[in-house]
Amino acid sequence: MRRIVIVGAGLAGLSAAEELRRRGHDGDLTVIGAEPHRPYRRPPLSKHPLPRAQADVALGSADHLRATWVLGTPARHLDRRRRLVQLADGEQVAFDGLVIGTGCRARELPRALHRGLPEVITVRGVDDLARLRDHLLRRPRVVIAGGGFLGSELAGSIRELGLPVELVERARLPLLRALGPEVAERVSRAHRERGVVQHLGRVVTELLGADHLEAVRLDDGTTIPAELLITAMGSEPNIEWLTGSGLALTDGVLVDETGTAAPGIVAAGDVARWPHPWDRSARIRVEHYHGALAQGTHVARTLFGDAQRYDGLPSFWAHIHDLRLHSVGFTGGTHRLHIVKSHPDGRFLAEYRHRDRVVGAITHGFVRDLLPYRLTLKETA
Repeated sequence: MRRIVIVGAGLAGLSAAEELRRRGHDGDLTVIGAEPHRPYRRPPLSKHPLPRAQADVALGSADHLRATWVLGTPARHLDRRRRLVQLADGEQVAFDGLVIGTGCRARELPRALHRGLPEVITVRGVDDLARLRDHLLRRPRVVIAGGGFLGSELAGSIRELGLPVELVERARLPLLRALGPEVAERVSRAHRERGVVQHLGRVVTELLGADHLEAVRLDDGTTIPAELLITAMGSEPNIEWLTGSGLALTDGVLVDETGTAAPGIVAAGDVARWPHPWDRSARIRVEHYHGALAQGTHVARTLFGDAQRYDGLPSFWAHIHDLRLHSVGFTGGTHRLHIVKSHPDGRFLAEYRHRDRVVGAITHGFVRDLLPYRLTLKETA
C-alpha cells in the first residue's frame, strides 16, 4: 500500500497516521479534514470554554508525519471499485489503503425553530469555541438544551464564571442513560448545589425574540429568559458521504473485530461501530477520547498487515462542578449499580453489573482503584 488516505483529521486519524509512520510506512500519506484545522483536543471545548486560541487545544505539530494535508474540504463520495475519494470541490484522491475517521457532528435544533438567531450556538469544534467565548464575555443569561456530558460539563464550567445557567433535559435526570439513575442523581445534585436550574423531562419548543434571542419556551409552557442558548443534544456519525459505497452503514460504519470495513478499508473513532466484546450479536460505537486514540492506532496496524482483535475498553472522564468522574468498561442504566465504597465527602467507587458479571466501574475520588477493573475486564472480554 503505497498510497494511504485518512479521511478525518481528528484524534483517530492522527493516531492512525502516527502508527503508520511508526510501523515504517514510507509511501504517500494524505489526511483529509472537513475543518480548516489540524488535529486538536476536543475535551477542553466543554471543560474549559474560554481558552485563548486554537493553539490552546492543539495536539502539537504533525510535521513529522510527512503527510499531505487537505483541510477545509470534506469528502463527498467513496468509489470503492476505483479506489477514489471524491472531495466536495470535485478533486479525487486515489488510495491503496483507506482509514475512515470522520467522527460525528452535533445534532442541532431545526432551522425553523432557531431561525438563524445569532445567540443560538452548538459547541462541536474549535470555531464554535471562539463564538462561545465572545458570547460569554458579554455575561449573558445562559440556557443549555441537553444534559449529557457536553451539556453538563458546560453548565459546570459556565457557572464557574458566575453566569446564570438553566439546563433543559429530556430525561428525568441528566446523564441518566449514560450513567444510570444512582450516579445521574449525583450529577443532578451537583447542579442544584452549584445553582444550575434544571428543567427535567422537558424540551425546548420555541425561541422568543425577533432579531435576537430573548427567551426560550418549553413543552410545558414554561418561558425562560435567555440571551444565549447552547444546544448539546447529542451527535450523529458523519457517514452520508459513504452512501452508495457498498460499506455497511448503520449508525456508523460497521467494522469487524480488526476494524476492517472492507478489504483495504478500516474505520476508527466516533464513526466506527465495533462488535461488542461480550455480546457478538451487538455493536457499539464509542464517542470518547481514549477510544479514538486506541482505535486509530489499532486500525493502522490492521491496514499495515497486523490484523488483531481489538480489545480496547470504553473509558471516559467528566468534570462536572466538583464531580470528577472516571470510568472503565460499560456503564449506564441497563446495568445494575453496586456501590463498592463511599466516603461522607462524596467520593465513591461503584461497579456496573450485568447478569451478576462486572462489566464496568465508575468513581469520583478513587481513580487508582479503577486499575484492577481495567485489567480484569480486559482479561475477561
